[in-house]
Amino acid sequence: MSASSGTIPARSGEAGAATPPRPALAAARPKPAVPRPLRRYLALQDFEAAARRHLPRMLHGFVAGGVETDWSLRDNRAVFGEWAFLPRVLVDTSGRTTAATLFGRDYAAPFGIAPMGASALIAYRGDLVLARAATAANIPMIMSASSLIPLEEVRRAAANAWYQAYLPGENARIEPLVDRVAAAGFDTFVLTADVPVSANRENNIRNGYSIPLQPSLRLAWEGITHPRWLLGTLLRTIVRHGMPHFENMDAGRGPPIVSRTLMRAFGERDRLSWKHLELIRRRWPGRLVVKGVLAAEDAKIARESGCDGVIVSNHGGRQLDGAIAPLRVLPEVAAAAGGMTVMLDSGVRRGTDVLKALALGARFVFVGRPFLCAAALAGEAGVAHAIRLLAEEVNRDMALLGITRLDQLGPGLLRRVRGAGGG
Repeated sequence: MSASSGTIPARSGEAGAATPPRPALAAARPKPAVPRPLRRYLALQDFEAAARRHLPRMLHGFVAGGVETDWSLRDNRAVFGEWAFLPRVLVDTSGRTTAATLFGRDYAAPFGIAPMGASALIAYRGDLVLARAATAANIPMIMSASSLIPLEEVRRAAANAWYQAYLPGENARIEPLVDRVAAAGFDTFVLTADVPVSANRENNIRNGYSIPLQPSLRLAWEGITHPRWLLGTLLRTIVRHGMPHFENMDAGRGPPIVSRTLMRAFGERDRLSWKHLELIRRRWPGRLVVKGVLAAEDAKIARESGCDGVIVSNHGGRQLDGAIAPLRVLPEVAAAAGGMTVMLDSGVRRGTDVLKALALGARFVFVGRPFLCAAALAGEAGVAHAIRLLAEEVNRDMALLGITRLDQLGPGLLRRVRGAGGG
């Protein structure tokens, strides 16, 4: 993938792969060979399926699960199937590009890596692995406040990284954290707004996962029966870096993952309100984004409060079960945004998903679970391969749709084929 043009070369054996390079692409870097162990991964879902075997059950459940009955988790995927493309034919798409501009910065593809907490418990140095792979591919990565590696270290490794916060409604904690993030050099601050309380994640209890992490015979057995994860991630982390801490929830270092005081450290998030967002806006010098917006009216308030963008999201189906799938409300949120940048996450797995979201009003999308699974299975090389697969799909699908640039996407290229009466 060329970071300069955003164009993804065709894979060997595809139509047009033997055609001599066009002058516009002659300077592009040659596509790296896929390492043999990664060749069996042909789509993002392949990483998720393999991670089920690699990770202890409690961790896989934490990563893959939703909440309660999983209505939102399932609908996040199902809604993409309710839209069909109306492709145009006999269009010269040879000069197509997947390049996208977001907040004035050029990226190689219109997608990035969503924030995921405790990534370093799933993959060795997970936040750094994700950040480095994103930077190498020239896409953005959002690091989570629930991460286990200091934000300063992640920012040094990745100029493309954004910071995402979970905040209590306490000015005394908000202000020094904002100052810390600014001092580290981040230029984009993402406030997650849909976690006033912890969700009812029954699957975590059934699978034995808890925060704080509780040592037990069950946990020991999970480690013994998953030796690659035990030796390659958990023990390797403890030996080299000590017991993981929640490093980035506050201006100072947070408690370790086994601390009994951990829940108290999260603070009273149900007190967080628009006045705190406005406080952040006054103090934060960079771009400010609100994540977790589903109502068009909230997008309007965010714009009036000085936000630069919103991410339409239901937290990957992990908070309020039954919360509407983001794609269903994306057009009305985009209409209410009044020129403010609108992005989307939750349920994106294919290049066609990316293009449908862009056609319905998103400027950019973010993908989480598959990239974390790729990091767990194969480190930075795995994430790089996952990024490449999705980018190749976007590139190929653009040609099949009959477009050469992402700004040619619009609702006219889609038709609602199922579920027209809902959402």
